[in-house]
Amino acid sequence: LCFAQKDVFQLKDIEKIAPKEKGITSMSVKEILQSLVDDGMVDTDRIGTSNYYWAFPSKALHARKHKLEELQSQFAESSQKKEALQKSIEKSKIGREDTSERATLIEELAALRQKKEQLKAEIDKYRECDPDVVEEMRQTNKVAKEAANRWTDNIFAIKSWAKRKFGFEESRIDKSFGIPEDFDYID
Repeated sequence: LCFAQKDVFQLKDIEKIAPKEKGITSMSVKEILQSLVDDGMVDTDRIGTSNYYWAFPSKALHARKHKLEELQSQFAESSQKKEALQKSIEKSKIGREDTSERATLIEELAALRQKKEQLKAEIDKYRECDPDVVEEMRQTNKVAKEAANRWTDNIFAIKSWAKRKFGFEESRIDKSFGIPEDFDYID
């Protein structure tokens, strides 16, 4: 509509003309117009209290030319990438021709990889006998033992405080808090 008449319109003018000339229902004119504005195919500007809409063929032609140039640039770039990849493929094929020697080496490589996996599994099976692992376990046990004895100290200190403060018997405190009779430091 704006292309054909090369004029500027207000929304109310477009709502009157569009149903007659283009067969668009007057209810959907505003939505379609907003869609065209969002797509950049129709320009709009607010002057005073009115919104004006226009679209000139030169702008559409310029937008198409710009899009064409952009697509041509992308095509050229993609063509260059494709050519570079083709060269890379050809270069990587050199020395990889299918020969009986290459097939033998590939089989040998597969056999060695399988052997490596078997040896790794066997090493993992005996891992707990590894001196480094044993030493790490000793250190972990030492830290855990120190922590357990520290908490044992804390429990004895609380029991002592409760006996002094409240006059409870030690057996009553043990029973109330579920402390076993043989509770003591870990050696």
